[in-house]
Amino acid sequence: MPYEAPRDPYGDIAAFYDELAPREDEWAQAVGPYRALVRGIYKTLIPPGQRILEVGCGRGDLLASLAPSRGVGLDVSGGMVAAARERHPELEIVHAAGESFRANEVFDYIVLSDVAPFVYDLQQLFESVAAHSHGDTRVILNTFSNAWRPILSLLNRLRLRPNHPMRNWVAPKDLENILSLAALDVVSRRREILLPMRRHALSVLANGVLARLPGFRSLAASYWVVARPAPKPRPAASVSVVVPCRNEAGSIDAIVDRIPDMGTETEIVFVEGGSTDDTRARIEAAIEHRSDRNIKLVVQSREGKANAVREAFAVAEKDILMILDGDMTVVPEDLPKFYDGLVSARGEMLNGARLVYGMEPGAMRFLNLVGNKFFAWLMTFVLGQYVKDSLCGTKALRREDYERMLARRHEFGADQDPFGDFELLLGAALLGLSIINVPVRYRARIYGEPQIDRFPDGRMLFRLAATGFRRIWLQPVTGTSAASNHEVRGPGASHTPKRQAT
Repeated sequence: MPYEAPRDPYGDIAAFYDELAPREDEWAQAVGPYRALVRGIYKTLIPPGQRILEVGCGRGDLLASLAPSRGVGLDVSGGMVAAARERHPELEIVHAAGESFRANEVFDYIVLSDVAPFVYDLQQLFESVAAHSHGDTRVILNTFSNAWRPILSLLNRLRLRPNHPMRNWVAPKDLENILSLAALDVVSRRREILLPMRRHALSVLANGVLARLPGFRSLAASYWVVARPAPKPRPAASVSVVVPCRNEAGSIDAIVDRIPDMGTETEIVFVEGGSTDDTRARIEAAIEHRSDRNIKLVVQSREGKANAVREAFAVAEKDILMILDGDMTVVPEDLPKFYDGLVSARGEMLNGARLVYGMEPGAMRFLNLVGNKFFAWLMTFVLGQYVKDSLCGTKALRREDYERMLARRHEFGADQDPFGDFELLLGAALLGLSIINVPVRYRARIYGEPQIDRFPDGRMLFRLAATGFRRIWLQPVTGTSAASNHEVRGPGASHTPKRQAT
């Protein structure tokens, strides 16, 4: 006979949670530390003021803790729905399964916390999630690791946790495969919670450090995925190429000649700071004589490349922001690769990688090469995404993403960054942006001398990486909140549903 899907695939699960809802506080002491860690991780990943949908919201405590501008929670248990509505009247709580939920709106973040073990049809659920997403939505999913299955069974028998009626034990690769079937692409992965304790030195060591290391990482209790809707090509866009210059007079004319026209319009924004040669005069001459090019000059008010980039970005007017160092060690002819990567939506932070192809003799000193390889490894560890070359000055991103980074730069000590590279990469990680490495060829300087002070700058970069590690990985363990003393409102609080940034 033909197969018939059950009329109520969640009947047993709903009944269990209906019975649990009025007495869930009895389990607060036992499961409280784990839930606190989960809330801390989500608060690290999601800033306040976003439009958030949570599937399997229970009593709504996690959703409420994220301070959404609009919060919608779904649950199959009528008892849990009633409890959530009473506890959090500011939220909209819907009695529905994620697979069948239909609403004429999209969300900035969609949360599925410890839901996968209970779902009847994961592919149908993820397809529903995709239907409620816009181009920049981030889907964040956490689920129990299979390695903890016997431990959870033991805790159930010892009555140290409720005996939840789990029906699935889905491996990480299975989840990623099903997400792909629903047209959702994985941006990053992480394993969390080696020890379900919080605010103790042992918890910080286990959950903040050991859980990141090979071997220990496979023993973590939960697996986390950040995904986004499969990218669709974007319309042609305008481009601002920002060129920080200090004592680069011999490169100015070549830069103006060789930066390609990209997209609908290309502007060149030179930012000059403290040159002792005639760099500024060369830029002013180009503005006067090259009417065929849209050129601007920003006279830097402070010192350092990071400040130069920020001041130039503030003046730049186009849709896509690019950085090209004035020394031309990365040639302007490589910039269309960055434009194509953004417009095709293959990536959201395009990061130049000088360590793929062979370099010209004299392009990079040996100690600089060693330092670049070390910091690339370090930032890959900190960000949870692969970074081939964290200190390549050539980068590109959309203006709207950069503006969202500015709202959160206070969270990771960006003022320590002498070059601005870590600031952009850490900001991308906090926003859940897809970081793509673009191989470029690195050439010897055609003019001037290198302006990097290796050891002092290296110490500052290491401190910034440590700050980023604390923000991304340790903050959920310690329970601190970088955003607690700042109003961080995401674009989702003010944009229309058609185009809401995360």
